[in-house]
Amino acid sequence: MTTPGPHRPPPAPDSGPPARVRVTAPRTSARPSSGTYPVTREVAEHSAVGEVFVASLIRSQLRLALVVAGGFLIILIGIPVLLGLFPSIREVTVLTVPVPWLLLGLGVYPLSIACAALYVRSASRNEKRFQDLIDEG
Repeated sequence: MTTPGPHRPPPAPDSGPPARVRVTAPRTSARPSSGTYPVTREVAEHSAVGEVFVASLIRSQLRLALVVAGGFLIILIGIPVLLGLFPSIREVTVLTVPVPWLLLGLGVYPLSIACAALYVRSASRNEKRFQDLIDEG
């Protein structure tokens, strides 16, 4: 009687066909490493290059926030200025509702939604550009 090897269990009597084993080849589509530091590693390790990339993203997001908020405030402040410059608008009504109320009630909400949508779309574009920059490196 022979003893099985230490890493192989003895075959069970009448256990049927042997178990199938999947054999695969190593990945060949992977890029060979070029020996340079990838940008993601630079960012993760908080190196000087990574800090420049992150600071650039923060600056672009801050610039976008200031532009959108500034535009929103200019238009929002413009409504009372418009009503102050043209007092005859105060007398106009639409279906017994004064136009200034319509401007403030129905004009501000679509404006704020439009500004929010513009900000989200532009911020996503900034982040995608940053991600593309990191993926290139």
